[in-house]
Amino acid sequence: MRATRSYLSVFVVVALLMALCSSVGSAAASPKQSKMQSYVSAMQPGWNLGNTFDSFNTNAPNNGDETSWGNPIVTKEFIKEIKNQGFKSIRIPITWSGRMGDAPDYTINPDWMDRVQQVVDWSLEEGLYVMINVHHDAWMWLRTMPTNHDEVLARYTAVWTQIADRFKNHSNKLMFESINEPEFLNVDITTQLAFLDEINTTFVHLIRASGGANAYRPLVLPTLYCNHEKVRVDSLASTIAKLNDRNLITTVHFYGFWPFSVNIAGYPKLEADTIKDVDTLIDNVSNAFVSKGIPVIVGEYGLLGWDASEGVPEHGEMLKFIEYFTSKAVENKLALMLWDNGGRFDRRTLQWNDPELYNQIMASLNGRSSTGESDLIFIKKNAPIQDTVVPLHLNGNVLIGIKLGNVALMEGRDFVLNGEDLTLKASFLSGLTESAELGEVAVLKAQFNKGADWTFHVLYQDTPVLQSVVGTTADFAIPTAFNGDRLATMEAVYAAGGNAGPHNWTSFKQYGRTFKPSYAANEISLTQEFFNDVNDGSPVILKFHFWSGAIIEYTITKIGTSVTSEITRIL
Repeated sequence: MRATRSYLSVFVVVALLMALCSSVGSAAASPKQSKMQSYVSAMQPGWNLGNTFDSFNTNAPNNGDETSWGNPIVTKEFIKEIKNQGFKSIRIPITWSGRMGDAPDYTINPDWMDRVQQVVDWSLEEGLYVMINVHHDAWMWLRTMPTNHDEVLARYTAVWTQIADRFKNHSNKLMFESINEPEFLNVDITTQLAFLDEINTTFVHLIRASGGANAYRPLVLPTLYCNHEKVRVDSLASTIAKLNDRNLITTVHFYGFWPFSVNIAGYPKLEADTIKDVDTLIDNVSNAFVSKGIPVIVGEYGLLGWDASEGVPEHGEMLKFIEYFTSKAVENKLALMLWDNGGRFDRRTLQWNDPELYNQIMASLNGRSSTGESDLIFIKKNAPIQDTVVPLHLNGNVLIGIKLGNVALMEGRDFVLNGEDLTLKASFLSGLTESAELGEVAVLKAQFNKGADWTFHVLYQDTPVLQSVVGTTADFAIPTAFNGDRLATMEAVYAAGGNAGPHNWTSFKQYGRTFKPSYAANEISLTQEFFNDVNDGSPVILKFHFWSGAIIEYTITKIGTSVTSEITRIL
């Protein structure tokens, strides 16, 4: 019996140790999520009601109301549609300046407050999480705090006192964001961080003391200018530690690596620097906040070039960015709120202006989607058509088929996949271009076992032809036969040496701000903004880079407001 007991004891000890190890392993793999992290995770995905209640030009038509920046009035049905589109949360940016009285009370216009509450209530009735804030006031008056401290603080306190009182009995699905993109004029970053600490601390203490559900309402605190730079997130982390409040959330904004986001300085493609910027954002906020149980909302995200011009960034490159950023952010527990000023989801037609963008966002919430190295496939006129290799980024997924319209391509005959290299067969491509005119000849949809589809645009092209022209700095457009090609970027340098035009630290100019193509009008226009920084009488060599790989050189000379040009050269 002793031997039996001895073996039994050993067995029990081993079993207990195994159970303990299993328990520890499970805890390490799935740490308990904080209450606020669960709250923020339930907000995914989110959407911004941009360019509506944040409008501020009260001298505009309709007295600067919610329609003054071009969007229609918000309706209950529209809010319902946002919910139907799959969004779980809505951020309602609000500018209070122009809708409040003078010191000392700074009384908010009651009609404005009522209207804000109406839209908040509609959103809550749809089950949406709702964020309201103090928005453009940040730069309209709050940033003068270094020279106008007491008045700014009194005004800020008065605004939030009124908001807090109006909404103190609302559901805790309503959260307050202290200030949008805060900044402070003419002081160094250390001083700016100290002012922001004061603003955020004042905000939290004020809301907590205001009664009702505000005692535990989720409160959202921004970094300085909502930037993810390490010194800024670390400073906010210190503020939060000092406040010792379990119901705080942090927020940053993200519009991508700037040169890629606006297509300047030779960054038309998604590449290492842009990926690194995404990774830096995630690392900085994860280390400062998420790892400590403090959740993060990316309260605005998008790309700055979206509203500048068609093709900023190029469509496929943009989708690759959205896929990487969205999937990586969600993987690291960041909640995302798409910035939409009316240009993404049309509030009149209730349709997405870019359905592929929407599909990519929604698919990437659940993991990686597959993409192509490019969404453009070029077939050169009068050149022998050969098998064309199109690299894919499968991201762990499996290609299940390719369609041309409703017709499925046949593997082996029309295409071959070797690893991640997709080869479109010459015989298939020849059929697309037989008797075809220059331009887009096919749209192919690659489908995968998971994630969004990937679209390939097959373009039958020849070398673009640019013509000489005389114009003015206010109206200069180069007649261009694009011949099925698409413009990627433009360089501008003086013939005598040195970079020409704005941002002269780079030869590559900003797409949409200094030049833009019109494929419908068959021209490339140069803007007044470009000519403002071009020297008189100094010939400027322009190099137009096309997505096919073609580069065309074109020379212009500005004298006063007149602009002349010389014949092009193909490089």
